[in-house]
Amino acid sequence: MDDMVVDDPHRLFDEWMAAAEASELNDANAMTVATVGADGRPAARILLLKGHDAQGFVFYSNLDSRKGQEIQGNSAVALLFHWKTLRRQVRIEGPVQPVTSEEADAYFASRARMSRIGAWASDQSRPLESRAALEARVSEMEARFDGQEPPRPENWSGFRLVPERIEFWRDGAFRLHDRIIYQPDGSGWRTTRLYP
Repeated sequence: MDDMVVDDPHRLFDEWMAAAEASELNDANAMTVATVGADGRPAARILLLKGHDAQGFVFYSNLDSRKGQEIQGNSAVALLFHWKTLRRQVRIEGPVQPVTSEEADAYFASRARMSRIGAWASDQSRPLESRAALEARVSEMEARFDGQEPPRPENWSGFRLVPERIEFWRDGAFRLHDRIIYQPDGSGWRTTRLYP
């Protein structure tokens, strides 16, 4: 039986992620996140997957950042996981929707204190006059939240990509790779094998 054709692609993703966590040196949950700006130009960057279940794939960002603004203007997003040591990749496409405030609050509270301070100090994606200016903002926020837990800023939250297409790719000898597409079909999933 083909081990890439299963009833639930989320289960296969979990298996591949577990293998990546066992083999990758750093950040097995690192993924390329591609968005499209109002000018129609694509943009891509690396983020970390922070949650995954049958509802979708979750990541977090400053909502005022370039990616945050692009997502709010066009909810179509693509994710790409590439695990070089395993010679595998997973491509996921679909619309994103905001996570709940409760989800965002819980994840924000789980971050290291300095990461929470940094979320307050950084006007992500905006011009910065110098590194010293950023360090001064960090010091200002450390003083502001001295003796208390920094709450989640209003402009910081998360997104859940709801998959409309998941492609599993496995390297094959002589570039004869395995490629299987999963797409929602009623209450289940339809699979399509692609030429390499």
